[in-house]
Amino acid sequence: MNFAAQFIYANYAGDGSPSRVGFNDSENDPFWQSEEQRLGPTKQGCSTSSKSTCNKDAPVCNGIAGWRPTLIHPERLKDFGIEEEECLNGEVKTFETKVVGAPEIQLMDPPKTNKKRGSECKAVPPPKPEYLRFEDISAAAFKIQSGMQKTPCTYSRLSKQYGMEIFLKKEHLHYTGSVKERGVLYLLTSLNQEQQKKGVIVATDCSFSMAVAHHAVELRIPVFVIMPASCAQPHLRIYRDYGAMVISYGSTARDSLNHAHHLAKDNGYLCLEEDDSAVYLAGLGTVGMEIYEQVPKLDAVIVPTGGQCSLLVSTAAAIKHLNSRITVIGVEPEGFPLLLQSLKTGSPVTSELYSIPNKKLYGDLFEHSLGTHTFQLAKKFVDKVITVREEDSLVAMLRFQEFERSTVDTEGAMGLAAILAGQLPELKGKRVAVVVSSANMAFDLIRQCVDRALVLDDRVSKFTVQLGDFPGDMAKLLDMLAREDIKLLDVCHRRHSDKGDLFKAQVECVVETRDKTQSTQLRRILSERYPTLRWLDR
Repeated sequence: MNFAAQFIYANYAGDGSPSRVGFNDSENDPFWQSEEQRLGPTKQGCSTSSKSTCNKDAPVCNGIAGWRPTLIHPERLKDFGIEEEECLNGEVKTFETKVVGAPEIQLMDPPKTNKKRGSECKAVPPPKPEYLRFEDISAAAFKIQSGMQKTPCTYSRLSKQYGMEIFLKKEHLHYTGSVKERGVLYLLTSLNQEQQKKGVIVATDCSFSMAVAHHAVELRIPVFVIMPASCAQPHLRIYRDYGAMVISYGSTARDSLNHAHHLAKDNGYLCLEEDDSAVYLAGLGTVGMEIYEQVPKLDAVIVPTGGQCSLLVSTAAAIKHLNSRITVIGVEPEGFPLLLQSLKTGSPVTSELYSIPNKKLYGDLFEHSLGTHTFQLAKKFVDKVITVREEDSLVAMLRFQEFERSTVDTEGAMGLAAILAGQLPELKGKRVAVVVSSANMAFDLIRQCVDRALVLDDRVSKFTVQLGDFPGDMAKLLDMLAREDIKLLDVCHRRHSDKGDLFKAQVECVVETRDKTQSTQLRRILSERYPTLRWLDR
């Protein structure tokens, strides 16, 4: 019987003797004590049946003075580690104990610090959160995947010619012909519903504004385009074809921009300008994620840059997170090395220190100066920054048309121009991805660029010779050009010249050759036949 059962079945009588319920024989219950065992031996002058107290100092149980009873058999006390000799009349001896306090802990004296050194110590501030995280770029890729096509990254036929595996990330194949669609789409989808209902407004004629006009209409966001009256009509027609509301205001770009800010303030529109906001950079960073996925075992990525360097730093942030061993190289125009000089000086350099070399070719790159956030990201993620000449960019445009059957602008061709110019010899034999960022250039300007590139590539030449004033001399010259498979573009025959001989005629020809080898051969043949040959610069 356990202790709980013993208390339940035990019933105390008024005289202090317990009465049992459910047991007839005390011997059957090993836990039960006899009255003598419980109360101890009877003393003289005391009766167990007497109701008077036996001992004044004895404890009182149920109103009766006597020995304090215990309901545990002495044999069971051994279960608790108590010997039977330690019991007196069923009671456990008590021993006087003395609580001794714990020894006092002696603390060591703190080490002596140098006051001079301690005064120099400052509290370490908590680390600042990253401005552009890979999680932000991943979220942007997931959000814009339904409204943005995944551009191809194909193997280039120029690879064998330049001794490396070149993969072209063709971002110029977007609907508006620019990689900026990625950042713009994520920027527009991140606006709250109230702002989307009110609308957005842009006032710069560039690829960014075209992307805003196109995707705002696709998202059913009202969009207004403020352009000066001097803006080219073909450009205005493009904005109207996208579905934007085009308003002509002012004579300069500054006038239209001020008017756009005024309208945005009065009507609650959001005036969008290309900047280095984290949302816009996260959208552009999806380029790096796609490159890493499309080109395995990648060694380097070449990205065109200029102005704010948004595409370069966002692509580098994604690439370096996925594989820090991949080299990221930025390419700038030689006449506007904004990022290169900023990295050398250690702080962002303003664009006012440089003059734009050719606004028609690079105007879209230099709308804004280098931002503080993009500069810090460039210091952290970009491995190298180089510059290319305008001539190299024009020749790269020509290579795109000949080998890739595509037309790009000077910004999109800068990455390939760095390879053509031989400025990256360390990439020989490696796998390199080149970002082709845009292809927004007027047709007449493209034609001029191609003509100039043919001259720079020694494909179009201009020379003058003196021929005798006899029948058949001109025919002999043209016959020689035909036998050499030379294409005659222009010819000018002058019989009257102040400095020429009396019976001589001056002939000026513009010819086109297949390549530099044929051009060199033509120069040799003409030099042998016509001592008066003179090559002219176009």
